[in-house]
Amino acid sequence: MQKGYLRHFRKYSFIYFGVIIICMLYWKALPHQLFKDPVSTVLLSSEGNLLGARIAADGQWRFPAQDTVPEIFEQTIIAFEDKRFYQHPGVDPFAILRAIRLNINRGEVVSGGSTLSMQVIRLSRKGKGRTVWEKLIEVVLATRMELSFSKEEILAFYASNAPFGGNVVGLDAAAWKYYGRGADKLSWAEAATLAVLPNAPSLIHPGKNRDLLRKKRDFLLDKLFENGTIDQTSLELAKEEALPDRPQPLPSFAPHLLEEIHQKSLAGVSNEETSIQSTINLYWQKRANQIAERYYNLYKPVGIHNLGILVAEVKTGDVKVYVGNTPGKNPDHNCAVNVVPAKRSTGSILKPFLYASMLSEGEILPNMLIPDIPTRFEGYHPTNFDQKYQGAVPANMALARSLNIPAVRMLRDFGINRFKDKLNAIGLESIDRPASDYGLTLVLGGAESTLWELVGAYSGMARNLNNYPDYNGKYESNAYRPLNYLTKESKSPLSPAEFDKLKSSSPLKASAIWQSFEAMLEVSRPYGESFWENYASSGKIAWKTGTSYGFRDAWAIGVTPRYVVGVWVGNADGEGRPQLIGSATAAPILFDMFDVVGEGNEWFTPPYDDMKKVQLCTQSGHVVTELCHESKWGWVSKTASHIRPCPYHRMVYLDPDKEFQVHSNCESPLRMRKEAYFILPPLEEKYYKNRHPAYRDLPPFRDDCLTALQKGSKSKNMQLIYPAVPNSKIYIPKDIDGSLSETVFEATHRKNDAVLFWHLDDSYIGTTSNFHEMALRPKKGKHTLTLVDEYGEYLSINFEILTKEKSKLSD
Repeated sequence: MQKGYLRHFRKYSFIYFGVIIICMLYWKALPHQLFKDPVSTVLLSSEGNLLGARIAADGQWRFPAQDTVPEIFEQTIIAFEDKRFYQHPGVDPFAILRAIRLNINRGEVVSGGSTLSMQVIRLSRKGKGRTVWEKLIEVVLATRMELSFSKEEILAFYASNAPFGGNVVGLDAAAWKYYGRGADKLSWAEAATLAVLPNAPSLIHPGKNRDLLRKKRDFLLDKLFENGTIDQTSLELAKEEALPDRPQPLPSFAPHLLEEIHQKSLAGVSNEETSIQSTINLYWQKRANQIAERYYNLYKPVGIHNLGILVAEVKTGDVKVYVGNTPGKNPDHNCAVNVVPAKRSTGSILKPFLYASMLSEGEILPNMLIPDIPTRFEGYHPTNFDQKYQGAVPANMALARSLNIPAVRMLRDFGINRFKDKLNAIGLESIDRPASDYGLTLVLGGAESTLWELVGAYSGMARNLNNYPDYNGKYESNAYRPLNYLTKESKSPLSPAEFDKLKSSSPLKASAIWQSFEAMLEVSRPYGESFWENYASSGKIAWKTGTSYGFRDAWAIGVTPRYVVGVWVGNADGEGRPQLIGSATAAPILFDMFDVVGEGNEWFTPPYDDMKKVQLCTQSGHVVTELCHESKWGWVSKTASHIRPCPYHRMVYLDPDKEFQVHSNCESPLRMRKEAYFILPPLEEKYYKNRHPAYRDLPPFRDDCLTALQKGSKSKNMQLIYPAVPNSKIYIPKDIDGSLSETVFEATHRKNDAVLFWHLDDSYIGTTSNFHEMALRPKKGKHTLTLVDEYGEYLSINFEILTKEKSKLSD
């Protein structure tokens, strides 16, 4: 019997092998990937709504394939094209027989009997003729496809690749191009219209075959009524709906973000899909676009054409609003340029980082006085925006008022290298040159950063402060991470199980961040406009503005516990305008955006575990001494333990009537009266008392005590304004004839009518009274300047003259 089987196998083996080969060929006949067409880059909001799209590389509006098809379109397309779609195996014999009979009766080919599965195969085999042989291939491949894909997947293939007229391919693109909405929001009439289009896509062209298109749509609606899909009322209402007109422009709510994503994809920088769900809030984005357009029209007449707006969620670092530029159409205005990642001069927007850095290191206290006086550092002469001086100002008020001179002096004390390292640590990677390249201008706009980085850094500060209590006084290692606009990469706060990843240190301590934001609450509103006064009472926002040199960049950044809003205004080509001032042009946009996001009345929880309560001198902001007239308790960072007590309150000895200063050589110690005075250095005092009428001048010495003073003592009543720093290097340009230009040396004295005698290298050079300025031409090299007042007190300083050639082409 076994031999019989063997003989049978040998006799028919070629048949068995043939069947196997045919089965293998059948199984391999279907391509691994049916559709390889390029698709449009599609950007979606966090809610899944369309923000914008870029046309595919082949010039077609073809959205990325979807896994599912909306139910309404599914019912309409099956009713129109393939009513037994869910029953047949890819081929419908009844439909083929019906098509043959119909074609014979008509004497022409009017129906092909193709199922949706066969149509998917035909769509994938582009450019093939409609022949009997091709139809047989479609039959074979359709049945093969049914073995590998579900009916839902096959229907999705069809909906994603069917032609819908012109260069519109796929249901999603068609729904947006013809109806301005997603496919899941189509009505019965709209779905029916789109269902009949792939059968004859040329019907959709405006002004062509409109009656035929309506007839086919209504025919399909009648079928839906007849099979019980819709009722009579729905049928009547659907037939009343108008047909679509010409294709509509796709939404373009975030064009610059879409272009950035597209360019990164082309450059291979990212592996993002062509359908990207972003973190953008659609409503806020629309409102931001309206705000941008309004201010573009407002600023355009004065030659300001560009602006950018970013809104980031503090908790996650997700971007909620991304406005890369204004909506202007004039190519000369560079509105297509994305200003969000563009490097721009930072102006004063870095000052809070310096303030927070010094608080973190315990090198200042919030109310500690900082000199605000005429200042020169080796040829660098910073000035305040208003060209005025306050003498001495609390550090937090210097930040709130954005005073330049205190900021430069703080940076000199803190160190340029240290500050640059701090900036890099909190995510400002664009500041990438050596610290010496920036110098002291680093804090005043000498560096460049981007709106993207700055909003990221401020959101990192807020995130660390928010999380500090929940993280038991520790910090995330990546709190200063870059912002994110992809939903799939959104990061939530760590869970308790992940707390082992936390660190005990951070570039900026929680206490320093909180005190910085508290200072930024007091930023002066400009011009006293009622708009600002009304806004000031509506919510708590820590905010800062900045203006770059030459009025080229205007910045405004605001922080709340929930959101950070950043605004840049200027011209993309760098052209300056006198109106480009942060508080005047960027700040109004900032507060309009906070009106949109709703800042609320929440505020940061003070990080008490990172602070200690100490008694502070009310006038100086230093730790109180027994000489301070008034004191108050205040919270300071725990790192502030090494700050010296108040140096400004000193004991002064007066005569019995307290009219004159005395000393033991002219008055009996038993008759002296001791009194504590708040005494600033002469130059600080000169400007400070103009703004503080209650400031008490030191009483003069009594005549007999004055003559008894030791002659030649070092002065406590004089101070040099320039040069102010010992061993300063002064750069003096040479004139065209080779001679050195003049340099103006300046000093001040506590007594307004004092007479000063000037000496350069032991040579007497002149006398000044009231206003103490002397124009000199010292030779190149090292020199000593000595001043002696009429009371015999002296002041000396060493300096060095360096020369620079003056350009013959200078203005």
